[in-house]
Amino acid sequence: MARLRGARAWAALVAAAALALAGCTTSAAPQHGASPRTMKAPAYGTEDIGRQPPQNLRQGGTLTLATSQWITQYNVNQAAGTIGEASEIDSLVEPKLFRRDAKGVPHANPDYLLSASVTATSPQTVTYRLNPHARWSDGKPLGVADFEAEWKALGRGDDRYLVADPSGYDQISEVRQGGDPSEVQVVFRSPYADWQRLFDPLFPASATSTPEQFNNGWTGRIPVTAGPFTIASMDRTTQSVTAVPDPAWWGTRPRLDKVVFRALLPPAALQAYLNGEIDAVNAATAEAYQQLKSARDSTVRTGSAWDEVHVSLNGAGGPLTDVDVRHALQQAVDRQALANVAAEGLPVGVPLLGNHIFMTNQPGYADNSGELGTFDPQAAAALLDKAGWKSSGRGKPRVKGGQTLKLRFVIAESTNRLGLDLAQLLQQMLAEVGIGVEIQKVPAEDYGPKYLDVGNFDLAIFRFTDLTYPSQSQAVYRLPRGAQSFQNYGRISDATLDNLLKQASGTLDPVRAAQLYNQADAEIWKLGHDVELYQRPQMMAVRKGLANYGIPGLGDIDFAAVGWTK
Repeated sequence: MARLRGARAWAALVAAAALALAGCTTSAAPQHGASPRTMKAPAYGTEDIGRQPPQNLRQGGTLTLATSQWITQYNVNQAAGTIGEASEIDSLVEPKLFRRDAKGVPHANPDYLLSASVTATSPQTVTYRLNPHARWSDGKPLGVADFEAEWKALGRGDDRYLVADPSGYDQISEVRQGGDPSEVQVVFRSPYADWQRLFDPLFPASATSTPEQFNNGWTGRIPVTAGPFTIASMDRTTQSVTAVPDPAWWGTRPRLDKVVFRALLPPAALQAYLNGEIDAVNAATAEAYQQLKSARDSTVRTGSAWDEVHVSLNGAGGPLTDVDVRHALQQAVDRQALANVAAEGLPVGVPLLGNHIFMTNQPGYADNSGELGTFDPQAAAALLDKAGWKSSGRGKPRVKGGQTLKLRFVIAESTNRLGLDLAQLLQQMLAEVGIGVEIQKVPAEDYGPKYLDVGNFDLAIFRFTDLTYPSQSQAVYRLPRGAQSFQNYGRISDATLDNLLKQASGTLDPVRAAQLYNQADAEIWKLGHDVELYQRPQMMAVRKGLANYGIPGLGDIDFAAVGWTK
């Protein structure tokens, strides 16, 4: 599965932490005799990174990691740049103004910010005091031009910029110079609760100011940096990216000499880890966990984060434009059975999700699924009858006006065994009510730009990750604008949902905001936006001695602090 990070991240059910679909062919049963239904996920925001202070780490060494595919777009604000692993690589080399702790609380990053706060409320004004030592690799200091360029690209409604997520930026009325070159003020037209999530990362005006730079200037390259690392090489032949410490870095020197990212399909990544060729790998499937739990020189780290698995429905064309057909599909899927498959053989629970915005163990969570989240094939069949799709007999696709009810289920070829098993189970479940499904595998590099981004699918299974700021859900469920679908790949929304999400993002009272987000979630179910499945477990095998890397809860990995113990 593909993984989409934050308001800008999907993840195919694939390698590393991607939507790994562990399959119908399970091995060991859950520990202690508990069933997958009764086992709980770790507490929300549980961290497991092998935290160590700098004095316990040696200077030097290489960290080698896997990506599920070769990354082609490193501007994570661009529509094709929403893959979570692109954001991970960017985090080594571009400014992160805030770092979130394990509980998701953002803290100003002193490498870039001396301070940042709301300095006026009518209108809401945020004042950033920049670290005067912070400079881009082209020698220019970070400043107001960079903030202004990012806002204009994302928030001004200029469709020449193909953006992943305009939310928040589209509520800004002005970006202006403060009292000196190190001070930037951002003024909002209306209150925006999650302002710390904006300008993350901050990109340079020199490489993002025009539509051409924004859309194409970061394709297969990172032209300008300002982080503890810099890119030493991007080798398309070996499918590897190498980052090394930037000698111009003004902050604390990184512990590692090198970080290498290798593009590997899930089975290859697992074998590479077992062979000692990479230093971390996804362990959140039964197939992987059974091989990794007792692997040599290895430990499995477990935590909890914002990470969900769903099936996206394309409401922009074909049979799924009919909400009755979408509702029928929702009720034809035994979501609990799929969650049980994902949980089989794991030492942690895989909870069924009844909410698109909050995780089950997150404050604000409520199950809004109602009958649309309940497995009821008879109700599904009745809805299909109502929509005019006539039965052709059990297990055969229905027909209407000479057309066969058959949907194209597009999956990336990097999808792991669990993902493939889940897709096949869905195919079987839908066949029972007369919905035919053709599973189509496509190249991993094409899955986003040639299929998801342009609505070239009927069904697609992937995950959204790291949406720890609730307002990030706007990009996923908002009304599309012309050719821009943002991250609402199935283009299903309405004015009611759009208004609820906007109102919630501007509500500063967290209790009232949660109520509004839950009203929005109920509308998402009502619209038949997708088939929400489960909260994905967070499990990663890492090489013994690797510190400050693993499962960061709701937080961010600080690659400058990652290293090997003495």
